[in-house]
Amino acid sequence: MPTVTEDILALAARMRVVDLGRPYVAGMPQSPNHPVYTHALVRRHGDAVRADGGSAANDVVVMGTHVGTHIDALAHVSHDGLLHGGGAADDAQRGGRFDTGGVDAVRPGLLRGVLLDVPAHLGLPACEPAFAITDEVLAATAESQGTPLQEGDAALVRSGWGQLWDDKAAYLGHATGVPGPDESGARWLASHRPRVVGADSIAFEHLPAGAGHAVLPAHRVLLVEAGINIMETLALEELAATGVRVFPLLLAPLNLVGATGAPVRPLALVEA
Repeated sequence: MPTVTEDILALAARMRVVDLGRPYVAGMPQSPNHPVYTHALVRRHGDAVRADGGSAANDVVVMGTHVGTHIDALAHVSHDGLLHGGGAADDAQRGGRFDTGGVDAVRPGLLRGVLLDVPAHLGLPACEPAFAITDEVLAATAESQGTPLQEGDAALVRSGWGQLWDDKAAYLGHATGVPGPDESGARWLASHRPRVVGADSIAFEHLPAGAGHAVLPAHRVLLVEAGINIMETLALEELAATGVRVFPLLLAPLNLVGATGAPVRPLALVEA
């Protein structure tokens, strides 16, 4: 009789990995509120050569923790000076890092992932610019897919906006606005107690044309009020094309102690 390990390995052989993370490259779209991604070789092959002819290269990366595909820690947002749980943000951030609510508190794990494919439900290739993904839209999407959310899920909201990734100005959408969950959508998600939520846009928000990131109610609802982490800039097109809407999701952010966020490379497992 096969062992549990053998059963797991046999299952793994039937699965393929769909990478939901974006490649990190200088000049990629990002929020203007964070330090840009910079990558440089600080030692090149040939700069130093060992006696046996060997040489090594190495590099340095400088970036904000909310650049590229990343996860927001609960300490990322406060409201009226308070973090999730009611602690004072000023006290928690003394010493140059957060002693509570940092991204190191996000446990790695294998979660039940649910893709809420909004444009597929609406019969569109992508949501219109500045489209508000409301509680009604999310509820109807989940119902039409037959994928009710469960506590502890990773709830990923596809707007189709990720198709614009290679056009930086269009993806950022300052002039047009960006589709995303509004406050009612965030509250609907929070009511189902997912462990983490995510979206394919620059911010997990409904961004009206010309407004930028002036007001972020979904962040307040999810991070401060509900204590639910947020992933942004996900690559969801390949996953959507598989037709799979419920899947195992491997979540493992970088363990940056006391940081307000960290790069993350979520991996969805689908049958090959």
